[in-house]
Amino acid sequence: MPHLLSYEGITQRRASPTDCETREDWQCVRRWKYGKERTMSSQQAAPDTKGVTVEWLTTVDLGPEIENMAGRGLRMRMVTIEPGGVFGPMHDHKGRPGVVYILRGTITDHRDGVATDYGPGVGWPEDRNTTHWLENRGTIPAVEISVDIVEQA
Repeated sequence: MPHLLSYEGITQRRASPTDCETREDWQCVRRWKYGKERTMSSQQAAPDTKGVTVEWLTTVDLGPEIENMAGRGLRMRMVTIEPGGVFGPMHDHKGRPGVVYILRGTITDHRDGVATDYGPGVGWPEDRNTTHWLENRGTIPAVEISVDIVEQA
């Protein structure tokens, strides 16, 4: 039976229950396929998520590291968006700042009515003012590394 977790209204399924046998659940390496999507009624319409795989690489518990950061973690993920894939719907980064770096392919970032293409070796910040959705308009899988601060369960 797949392990289901929910993050910002998106149901994610871990590919294998053995991924986390030897480490704390929130620290283990996970492979997830996005399933159910949601929409944001206060934002412009964006396509639903499709063709996205997320591998959770690692997390650092920030509580012992930085004062007043109890309950927060620094998370690193590798996100693959297949050709024609979409990482949506529109979402924001309030309380969840991060940075993205593109390893392969091209990712189109849609924000403020503008579509911007980012290729390998380029990245961008995602701060409290970021509201966007992503897509891969190319012909090869696009791969990014995403590092952000998140609330730990």
